[in-house]
Amino acid sequence: METSPSIPIGSCTKEHQKIYKEWFNIADSDGDDRISGNDATIFFAMSKLSRQELKQVWAVADSKRQGFLGLAEFITAMKLVSLAQDGHEITSDLLKGSVDIKSIEPPVLEGLENLKQKASKACTNAEENVAGATQPQVVPKAPWFKSKPITKAPENVVTIVDGLKRLYNEKLKPLEMTYHFNDFASPLLTNSDFDAKPMVMLLGQYSTGKTTFIKHLLGCDYPGAHIGPEPTTDRFVVVMTGPDERTIPGNTMAVQADMPFNGLTSFGGAFLSKFECSQMPHTLLDQITLVDTPGVLSGEKQRTQRSYDFTGVISWFAAKCDMILLLFDPHKLDISDEFKRVIASLRGNDDKIRVVLNKADQVDTQQLMRVYGALMWSLGKVLNTPEVVRVYIGSFNDKPINESAVGPLGKGLFVKEQNDLLADLMNIPKKACDRKINEFVKRARAAKIHAYIMNHLKKEMPVMMGKSKAQQRLMDNLQEEFGKVQREFHLPAGDFPNVEHFRQVLSGYNIDKFERLKPKMIQAVDDMLGYDVPDLLKKFRNPYD
Repeated sequence: METSPSIPIGSCTKEHQKIYKEWFNIADSDGDDRISGNDATIFFAMSKLSRQELKQVWAVADSKRQGFLGLAEFITAMKLVSLAQDGHEITSDLLKGSVDIKSIEPPVLEGLENLKQKASKACTNAEENVAGATQPQVVPKAPWFKSKPITKAPENVVTIVDGLKRLYNEKLKPLEMTYHFNDFASPLLTNSDFDAKPMVMLLGQYSTGKTTFIKHLLGCDYPGAHIGPEPTTDRFVVVMTGPDERTIPGNTMAVQADMPFNGLTSFGGAFLSKFECSQMPHTLLDQITLVDTPGVLSGEKQRTQRSYDFTGVISWFAAKCDMILLLFDPHKLDISDEFKRVIASLRGNDDKIRVVLNKADQVDTQQLMRVYGALMWSLGKVLNTPEVVRVYIGSFNDKPINESAVGPLGKGLFVKEQNDLLADLMNIPKKACDRKINEFVKRARAAKIHAYIMNHLKKEMPVMMGKSKAQQRLMDNLQEEFGKVQREFHLPAGDFPNVEHFRQVLSGYNIDKFERLKPKMIQAVDDMLGYDVPDLLKKFRNPYD
């Protein structure tokens, strides 16, 4: 499954690779192996294409909206420039069509020799400076009373993600730590959370085809996969890219600093023993990470309690994921109590949810129509939304579609639905940067509301006597207290946390020990949302806009 329009470096001839690598080094003024927007405007101008054409070239090459071009994206841009010079209209599908990629010659760039000479001269001067620096120099010793502390250079922001990291550490994280937002809502973020690949989580009752769906996408089994009619997947399995095929235990994954799973340690060893990572080299996994989950229990089986907070784990993954697929079987349309709790835990992530009616070729066309209607009715009661959720119909496995049941009309429908779902999945890497920004802004608003709530509860506590009774009264009337905060600061009701969960966590704290509201922290977050984030987006937008 192709997920990016970037041309693999190996798809060029060795002669062209050498040319493009040389051009890339010339265009890269900072030497950080990235072509920024400023670099691109200077280098691409030599192609003599119109601004509108270059705008489209950048938009296609920087499909992930990272705000820069790596070597692979640079080669893509150069191929597109060459095609534009030949009169082709630049579109995202141009390189996927009938054009022979290897046969595309490098574009004509006027003034390239002058730029080469400037780059060569700059390199020579740099070497002379380095050579001169090796000579011993006598540095006069300054008086002790005139010495100044060494100031740390500001962090270099080269991507949108780097900018979000800096804003989080400088402005949002202090507010979260002051009011213990990490205990009430979500663990503190680390660099690995920002750098993580997009994730897709699959949810459903047992034997609805979750593992088979992943196998269908990959075209092969992943390490540790087991498929059967019984509840075979008894653990959370993260399927991600790796140099070789192997499985990694959950406790090991949770402590690795370069993995975005440190927050799972809060669910304890009982969960981590039911969590593992499956690594394998795969082109799809280079772009996205897949999360296979245990089958949601139904009937008598759901009376057996799990040894960890199942819905809590689902909620944690839901906040990290870019897409959540709810899989249903035509013969298992009943939504059990546990499944209702799972769907309820997805609150706030409704835009990520997609529904898949899998194994739909096991029923004929008339039955499928009735099954689809019954599924929509069941979902309408559980999701509590007037909007109709997107439902994909198909049979996502390696077996041919059962035409004897669905007929030729049904087969055509399944193919279209499957293509729609795959197209939705392919767009995930392109939208990953937008999703990170969206989640960051959502988190900042939630942290602000949390600070307002804790400040209000703190003010309601007495100064001297009766603190325990006052805390109990506040916890019993938490919904009413939320309403007071909402009216005082004119906040939307939908942004407030779940009352029951908030009450449960609050019971382990002494409200009187919390800090009062610090206006400077709130103002810093307001400035971040009002000025810093928009400025960051402007800095890394298409340079030809």
